[in-house]
Amino acid sequence: MKAQILKRIQTLEENPNPLELVSLPVPKPKSSEVLVKVLACGVCHTELDEIEGRTPPTKLPIILGHQIVGKVVECGSKATKFKIGDRVGIAWINSACGKCSFCRSGYENLCPEFRATGRDVDGGYAEYTLIDENFAYPIPKNFTDLEACPLLCAGVIGFRALRLTGLKNGDTLGLFGFGASAHIVIQIVKYQYPNSKVFVFTRTGQIEHQTLAKELGADWVGSTGDLPPEKIKCAIDFTPAWRPIVEALRVLERGGRVVINAIRKEAKDKGALQDLDYADCIWLEKEIKSVANVTRGDAQEFLPLAAQIPIKPKVIEFKLEEANQALNLLKAGKIKGAAVLKIG
Repeated sequence: MKAQILKRIQTLEENPNPLELVSLPVPKPKSSEVLVKVLACGVCHTELDEIEGRTPPTKLPIILGHQIVGKVVECGSKATKFKIGDRVGIAWINSACGKCSFCRSGYENLCPEFRATGRDVDGGYAEYTLIDENFAYPIPKNFTDLEACPLLCAGVIGFRALRLTGLKNGDTLGLFGFGASAHIVIQIVKYQYPNSKVFVFTRTGQIEHQTLAKELGADWVGSTGDLPPEKIKCAIDFTPAWRPIVEALRVLERGGRVVINAIRKEAKDKGALQDLDYADCIWLEKEIKSVANVTRGDAQEFLPLAAQIPIKPKVIEFKLEEANQALNLLKAGKIKGAAVLKIG
């Protein structure tokens, strides 16, 4: 099978083509695993974090990718959940122990033995991949393969982040950064919280992102650092930088909460934290909460909701051979919506 592999940690400035296209044997499913022929795989900012070492892979070389849609082509000896030909999705959560206090209480995303697809085990930048049947999900029929990919990470993690904000219908929500996840979250908000206003903050000059936000119903759009028409009750930060968190806290209403959706922050922007003034940004019981991974329950709850709304992901298609190109465009902030590799 063809696969794009990462052999070493490096920045895209050091090497704009960190992935190498190789030929590998097709893996064989064991026990409760299923072999999935990959039809499409989303390109996520987390792949940049893996390549550049902010959340480094636990093995090298490795096949990245954790927004996977494919068809089951072979089942392990104990796999009974899916049949050959079923279309399934694979997300960031690849496995958890199922026994610790976190798993038992519904927080398998916090499991000390949590393993991530494309970071701890091989992922979907390839023609085939393996997954335990208990960590695969049926894909609603109304989504194409490419449309379904961003739902499996950008959508699911955005859904979890939105719940963690505590947003109530009528509250004003701020979205900092408007990429793959935010452009799905705004569609959830407009459906579930029709009386809530959504203010979108992007990098200065991201006209295409701002235009998309307006098309999807944003009530106000500006750049990070701009003053919105009113204070926001809660916010989600989708960016790889620290500056938006400072600015979100600055325009946050007293008692409000900022949820950090990004898995890692870039160290080069840490200087922004020097502007984290207590009186201006933190006082009056303002909160910061992080999102860590996702649970299977998040995916199982979100995918039917996405079909019901229905979510319409904005997708830019690339070939497997163009994975490096997609990653460079993503890092430059030039992907409007979500990038997806069409493989099968």
